Amino acid sequence: MNLVEMLAGADELGLAASGLACLDRCVSLLGGDDEVLRPLWGNLASGGDAGEWASLLQQTAAKLDTVPETGAAPESGEAALLARSMLDAAPADRIGEAVRDWADTCSRAALRIHLTLDPAHHPGEIPRDGRTDGLPPLVIAELRRQATVLEVIATHGPTGLRRALDVSTEGRRVLRAVVSRRGRVVETT
Repeated sequence: MNLVEMLAGADELGLAASGLACLDRCVSLLGGDDEVLRPLWGNLASGGDAGEWASLLQQTAAKLDTVPETGAAPESGEAALLARSMLDAAPADRIGEAVRDWADTCSRAALRIHLTLDPAHHPGEIPRDGRTDGLPPLVIAELRRQATVLEVIATHGPTGLRRALDVSTEGRRVLRAVVSRRGRVVETT
């Protein structure tokens, strides 16, 4: 099953986790640390109150609005705008059709971010139909992470959130390293 089919078949928890995981992997572009999205992850867990989602989202956005700018490489500008668009597009309610649109928006934005920052960057659309021919390694890894999050939640429900968070943490570290490496290259030129 390809990513488009997986998103189409995902339940509300899977969609919310997918969108949040994409944002989590890219949150460092907004100056966020490893903990800034934890309250939202906690809200998805069993017993989390869906009614608190909007408040937690506002608190998270406020924290990211006050984070000072870091010395990121100029190429990170587009990536940061895409990451911000994921946060801005988050629905006030984590249930319903809006969460499906958000998950799709986040999937596309995260893939575009990885394409923009990949050293083997090439222009063009990123297929989400399972084809990876000609795609750079950073994008292929992001496609794999997105699919893994959806698979884990579909298989294990709320108990899969820990694994989804682990996948996102791994991706966040990779993206941070890519941005750092690009920043060093810019500084030496």
